[in-house]
Amino acid sequence: MRSLINTFLVILLLGAQTGAAGDHDLAGSPSILVLGDSLSAAFGIAEEESWVALLGEQLQAEGYGYRVINASISGETTTGGLRRIAGALEQHQPAVVILELGGNDGLRGTSLGIIRSNLASMIELSQAAGARVVLAGMMMPPNYGPYADRFAAIYPELAQEFGIGLVSFFLEGVALDMSLFLADGIHPSAEAQPRLLANVWPVLQPKLRHRAAEMSAR
Repeated sequence: MRSLINTFLVILLLGAQTGAAGDHDLAGSPSILVLGDSLSAAFGIAEEESWVALLGEQLQAEGYGYRVINASISGETTTGGLRRIAGALEQHQPAVVILELGGNDGLRGTSLGIIRSNLASMIELSQAAGARVVLAGMMMPPNYGPYADRFAAIYPELAQEFGIGLVSFFLEGVALDMSLFLADGIHPSAEAQPRLLANVWPVLQPKLRHRAAEMSAR
């Protein structure tokens, strides 16, 4: 009985990951793995309203044959992401990895060295698995003082070091507009999700074109 329950739970988990982007007809297609926190996990909104789900819709509308796997978890940190990414890479073998992590670390005042090391390790593991990487940059509120400046600098430094795509600030166009947040004042509302996708898309799209050209040349 326990074995049957475990099997059922695994099926539910896989269904939640792949179903979010509506990609059931794309089985066997290359995948995009999104590894993030509540900003990507549809916290407080319907799953189909999230920017990750909208990404799946845009990929299909524009004829890109990619599945979207949303492995984001509310409250996730770079330490948690590093702990999980190897398994996600092995399971999904993504062509592209979008890393949207670090915000929770920063808000907790986590050591900048730990944040940088964790993100660097996730990038290295993704690249070693053959995936192209897009890193979503984050910022801390100004009242975090010098820590905020050093935190924000981690993302462009890593992008340059590893030659990866960088979304300069994931919450650009959203962070200063409180009308685009839920009542908690922390999590973007459904109305903010298209803006988040618009921030990611120009950085992600060249990675998709590169992949498409590579596949057609085979």
